[in-house]
Amino acid sequence: MQNLIPYARARSSGGAICRRNQPLKEIRVFLFSAFILITAMVAGCTMPPYVTNLDEILEKEGRNRRALYGYRCTAGAHRGASEEHLENTMAALAAADKNNQYAFIEFDVQYSKDGRIVVYHDKRMLRLYGSLRAIGETTFSELSQITRGEIVAFDDVIGLLSKKLNIEIKSQGDDQEDKRLADEIIADIRKRNRDKDVLISSISSDVIKHVKRHYPDIPTGQIFWLTPSTYLHFDGLTKKLYDNISDTEADYLMLHTANLRNIDDLIEFKPRGKTIIFWDFDDTMYIVHKDLSDRLWGDSGITAFCQLLRFKVVSLFKR
Repeated sequence: MQNLIPYARARSSGGAICRRNQPLKEIRVFLFSAFILITAMVAGCTMPPYVTNLDEILEKEGRNRRALYGYRCTAGAHRGASEEHLENTMAALAAADKNNQYAFIEFDVQYSKDGRIVVYHDKRMLRLYGSLRAIGETTFSELSQITRGEIVAFDDVIGLLSKKLNIEIKSQGDDQEDKRLADEIIADIRKRNRDKDVLISSISSDVIKHVKRHYPDIPTGQIFWLTPSTYLHFDGLTKKLYDNISDTEADYLMLHTANLRNIDDLIEFKPRGKTIIFWDFDDTMYIVHKDLSDRLWGDSGITAFCQLLRFKVVSLFKR
């Protein structure tokens, strides 16, 4: 029994030391948080031009909602600066790269008849150039001639763009061709060491599954325009939408802005690790940051935390 007394005293002393150290740990946490807060404030009580608030977007779009969300959103350039220049052209992409209103740039890729990867959205040139010819049935030389050089090759633009990129694989219904296109794009961005800068998106679930299976480190986005949940705001339909991207393992759910009418359910049922991006047919594109897992691809958790803190500080000063 006597031998146990020193041991009991030691344990009692150790517990006392732990209790004395507890306030020190709390002080360290407080000082660290204060340092981060001061750093955010010193960085300036303004946000980058590409940062906005979800509530401001909803108000601009005229969407009614039950709550004020206060979530940060990051804007990108859909098909480049397509309000100032013709979409997907060198002028639109270069302008978006220089414009601090955009944090990232989206553009579309597909094959020409002779296997060049070209930057263009539609299957045919009718809407923009008045020609019924399909991109996949026209050589790159012919495309350049018809459009006076406005349809450009992927390898001519990728080296000129410094911002993060959302590259959409335009599916033409040929599954093997779509996968080959994704393979070629990813091989190129890896050669340029831009893996962290690029998101691969597509309306094709097969393309997304292919990328996740063979290139699990490359972030992916599955694109939707109008779905049943766009107009019928039943919980089950919204959950099914998220089930769809869970099946393909897409990281980003990319929805047309018409789906803002279902924003309440989209926010409520969003799984952690699945991020919502809204897009429109103009240059509109933005990421909704509901939680710290909602990041611009390539950003670290620390970067996301600092951005959130800065956004909160700026929001406080605006009140």
